[in-house]
Amino acid sequence: MTKRNQDFSKDILSLIRSSVSPAVLSERLQGFHENDLAEVLRELSTAERSRLYRILESSMLADVFEYLEEEETVQYLEEMDVKKAAAILSKMETDALADVLKQIDKEKRKLLIQLLDEQVRKDIEMIRSFDEDEIGSRMTTNCIVIRENLTVKQAMSELVSQAADNDNISTIFAVTDRGEFYGALDLKDLITARQDHPMEELIVTSYPYVYGTEQIDDCMERLKDYSEDSIPVLDDDNRFLGVITSAGIIDLVDDEMGEDYAKLAGLTAEEDLKEPLFESMKKRMPWLIVLLGLGMVVSSVVGMFEKVVTCLPIIMCFQSLILDMAGNVGTQSLAVTIRVLMDETLTGRQKAELVLKEMRIGLCNGGLLGMLSFVLIGLYIFLFKGKTLVFAYAVSGCIGLSLLVAMLISSAVGTCIPLFFKKVGVDPAVASGPLITTVNDLVAVITYYGMSWIFLIEMFHLAG
Repeated sequence: MTKRNQDFSKDILSLIRSSVSPAVLSERLQGFHENDLAEVLRELSTAERSRLYRILESSMLADVFEYLEEEETVQYLEEMDVKKAAAILSKMETDALADVLKQIDKEKRKLLIQLLDEQVRKDIEMIRSFDEDEIGSRMTTNCIVIRENLTVKQAMSELVSQAADNDNISTIFAVTDRGEFYGALDLKDLITARQDHPMEELIVTSYPYVYGTEQIDDCMERLKDYSEDSIPVLDDDNRFLGVITSAGIIDLVDDEMGEDYAKLAGLTAEEDLKEPLFESMKKRMPWLIVLLGLGMVVSSVVGMFEKVVTCLPIIMCFQSLILDMAGNVGTQSLAVTIRVLMDETLTGRQKAELVLKEMRIGLCNGGLLGMLSFVLIGLYIFLFKGKTLVFAYAVSGCIGLSLLVAMLISSAVGTCIPLFFKKVGVDPAVASGPLITTVNDLVAVITYYGMSWIFLIEMFHLAG
């Protein structure tokens, strides 16, 4: 029997728009998943949402808002009373709360922070004390923390008392009397342990951790290597601050991929669908100006070979072939190199092997495509351009050789530029597709017209 994905949106909408009492509506909506409720919020009118805000508890609305985009959350918070908004924010995960507060205007944000629960306000101020590029800015305080010297019975009591406010309970973190991180234990191990079982045997003291001031880019690889639900975040005195959850790690990876994708496209940052025109232009313009300058250099180089073009105008027909293939090969090498550079342990020898491998691939592919171009282009010039067989295959031979050399050099360029950027401490993704393509255009132009001048003009004295 074929399984069908069930859509609860219609049921939820029908229930919200029915005439049932607020108490019944609240009770029935609790049977639906928060993600389904979040989807339905987008389909409701402002009046219908306002009614829902009054009916549902703040904790339930907080869970629903976790599944919304930050901009949507801000929009819905604007629709309700400021005290209700603060109550909902107080129930949200602290990392999500910090992200939402960034989207709210300064005056409103200040008021909301004052209305937050005292402990939540302290947690938010701590998270906001970290720079956006530091891992501490992405942590949450939603976790269970106990003292390392408790008995199993005391630890269970502490777990029960904290579980009401924290739902990340699969891993329990132990700290010393001074709040220093001691280790972690699994919830299952604590539940199944006998009351007289020593806690020291349950706590894993070699549990992984990160420091809040570490750069996100620097510790991303370490975080991805662990399959733990939560990784503790410490201050510079080894005191426990909070955790990075597995969901948070996924978000970090997604953000990192988005930033790299933007850089590969020649953007200074990611763009949003609803972003204002001026903001999008501002992100695209810097690289476009750089590429305009490089494009003018390429055009100037073409002008230097004006004599070649005048004597052999036919070679202009195949310029785009050489440029496109060189650009494609360079972009392929760039993509492979950036992926390999994600491994921070890469040695100098391995990097040299990567360059040689990419050059061998460029040489082999260039050889095959060069021979294919030699045969097909020669035949095309002979049959359709009315040239002699010698002339046709002299030109196609030059094109095939230029293609081989351009693809070989472009493979090296596409590999060496990101390696160089990495070496000097610049994000290799900045070696964007447009940059590599333009640099390889320069390589291809010099190779193609240079070989045409040497072989076709100087050696074979061809013209026309």
